[in-house]
Amino acid sequence: MKHLVSIRDISREEILELIDLAGKVEKNPEKYAHALDGKIMATLFYEPSTRTRLSFETAMHRLGGRVIGFSDAKVSSAKKGESIADTIRMASAYSDVIVLRHFLEGSGRVAVEYSDVPVISGGTGIQEHPSQALLDVYTIYKHFGRLNNLTIGLLGDLRYGRTIPSLLYAISKFKDNKVFLFSPPELRTRMSVLNDVRDNIEAIIRQDLKSNIEELDVLYVTRVQKERFPDEASYERVKDFYVIDPEIARRMNKNSIIMHPLPRINEISYEVDSLPQAKYFEQAKNGVWMRMALLLKLIGETK
Repeated sequence: MKHLVSIRDISREEILELIDLAGKVEKNPEKYAHALDGKIMATLFYEPSTRTRLSFETAMHRLGGRVIGFSDAKVSSAKKGESIADTIRMASAYSDVIVLRHFLEGSGRVAVEYSDVPVISGGTGIQEHPSQALLDVYTIYKHFGRLNNLTIGLLGDLRYGRTIPSLLYAISKFKDNKVFLFSPPELRTRMSVLNDVRDNIEAIIRQDLKSNIEELDVLYVTRVQKERFPDEASYERVKDFYVIDPEIARRMNKNSIIMHPLPRINEISYEVDSLPQAKYFEQAKNGVWMRMALLLKLIGETK
């Protein structure tokens, strides 16, 4: 694995290797505290981010490396009109690995073409968010001890949320998984994504969550992506379509879990946070261990 732009580019075996390595890092982070001494990571974030950017930076610091970059394109030469290609050329001259978040589809592929160092997508448009999918499957694996024979509900904005395609692509690499796709009609999963995974996943489109809530091992909730909507009125029509409250959460199996890539707006009530099913803050913390494993895999030693 030379880059991570799409989960589709890596194999089932590589996902399991990363899960295993993330587990080793989590159990003994001190062992890896100097694994990337002298290495530099460039974070190029053309869109806002909290967890992705900070967890990548934390991961690099915990491995002994250093971080350069920007968290707002307005403070970079992009404001002057510099192309992605030229920015990538320069960043790869200054660093050992690049983490890129961008609003344009295909920007990750462009970065790979012009970079002399490994590129990791930190989210591109509505297309994909591969490192998020890796920490998601790590969270699921830690809880269930497997990534096959699971019933997973994806709920909310399945059209614009870039975590959804990546998680579907990751799950499709494992056997006997059933996925319920809960959304209002205008936010259904894009057919291009479903066509890519339909041979490996039993995917069922639903609108009413309550009819299948007891079946779920995992309920993966996403916010409605306000910034992707063409107008305010369209967003207002669907923003409160689903709200997970304690009554809904308690209908789930005792061993089931609720996940969310965050940030949360109002789709999960704060009263759910104290319930045993709530795993979204642990999920976010797992991002550090998985991103440490990813950096080790790409530019360090993985023993």
